[in-house]
Amino acid sequence: MTGHNAPRHTPPNTSDRTPDWRAPVIGGLPVDQRLVGGVRELAEAVVAALLERVPVYRRLPREQLTGELTRDTERRIRALAHTVRTGLPAPAEEFAAVREAAARRAEEGLPLDAVLLAHHLGLEVCWEFATRHARDGDAADLLVLNRLLLDQLRQAATAAGAGYLDGRRPAADRRDTARQSLLSALLAGTSAQAAASRAGVRLPAGYAVLCLSVADHPDEHSPGVDPGIAAHRKLRRFEAELDHRTRQSALAALTPTGGLVLIPFGPSPGPAEVDTAEAPWPLLAATLAAAARAAGAPVLAGAASATPAEVPGAAALACEVLEVAQAFGRPPGLHRLDDILLEYQLTRPSQARSRLAALLEPLADTGELLTTLRTHLAGGLNRRHTASALHLHPNTVDYRLRRIAALTGLDPTRPADVPLITAAIAASTAEQAFLAG
Repeated sequence: MTGHNAPRHTPPNTSDRTPDWRAPVIGGLPVDQRLVGGVRELAEAVVAALLERVPVYRRLPREQLTGELTRDTERRIRALAHTVRTGLPAPAEEFAAVREAAARRAEEGLPLDAVLLAHHLGLEVCWEFATRHARDGDAADLLVLNRLLLDQLRQAATAAGAGYLDGRRPAADRRDTARQSLLSALLAGTSAQAAASRAGVRLPAGYAVLCLSVADHPDEHSPGVDPGIAAHRKLRRFEAELDHRTRQSALAALTPTGGLVLIPFGPSPGPAEVDTAEAPWPLLAATLAAAARAAGAPVLAGAASATPAEVPGAAALACEVLEVAQAFGRPPGLHRLDDILLEYQLTRPSQARSRLAALLEPLADTGELLTTLRTHLAGGLNRRHTASALHLHPNTVDYRLRRIAALTGLDPTRPADVPLITAAIAASTAEQAFLAG
């Protein structure tokens, strides 16, 4: 059935709908079926056109273009097909999603004109796709489809504009002010009870205090990708997973490079209860690992536990643990003082530290010997492991270990010397970090 002999269409609106609505048919096929049948192809075409005609979108990471943006486009196309099929506006949640997406684009720094143009362009591509096989008798159906598209565009542009303004509000206006006040009170060591009441939470038995260093996501160094957008997306994914894992109970002050996180643990103490709970470290380590995977970037954390009153000291300790873990090349993950006792102690200034570091001074001008020594100790004193790690023959490793013993008087193959060598390496690393700072 073609447009010239079809029943008259009435454009949809909230106050005037006809009970005999029939979806427009163009080229012999209902438009909604054409849209749904080609949703993947059409979404890819929209994204391709967006990159070609709105260059600012090229700054977005590739995973965002092929993931979030493509999925959002497919959703918009299905919403349009719903409107074409039923003559009814798309459900309200569709335009709520448009608003949320526009807020994200604002946070990422894209200009408003580009965000609005994207919606125009998307519907333009849909129009061309749906009408490419139009026939001479399809004029009435083409007119109806045009009115449907304009109505969809009006609603999408309204939602996107409002969402963009949401996204441009200062961060302090969007975050939970009461929770940030609680975090500030805890870190300042002032009474946190009133702040907790305003935030609607009871103070827990204790907090796991994490000082984080978040590495760059690969997208932050990808050619043509805006590093600020990539960093913001990384942080947003990290925070979302952290909220999910902690049931939105974590208090955080984070930037794309790191910051502080307080995760409550134990029961909320009553008047007669004693704060004796211990932080569930394995669970917290798993939480951190999951958030790092979501962010797509390695995360190194120093950690300490504390009662609410002890949070300031625990935060300082956690950051010191992080610094030591970074200086000694510890792998990503959660590290506590117990994990780096020797290294931590040797980073404290003292005559003993300087004298321990001096034991390795004969190796200062022989970089390959010091590297060999570090690798040998890290590999459990296994010469074959050391040789493999350094791409050397085991005999070369033996030769270098003998040279180290001759220069320093400390023999890495003699068990009695190993603790002193380990301490000397730790002290030397600490001395270098001190001088660099």
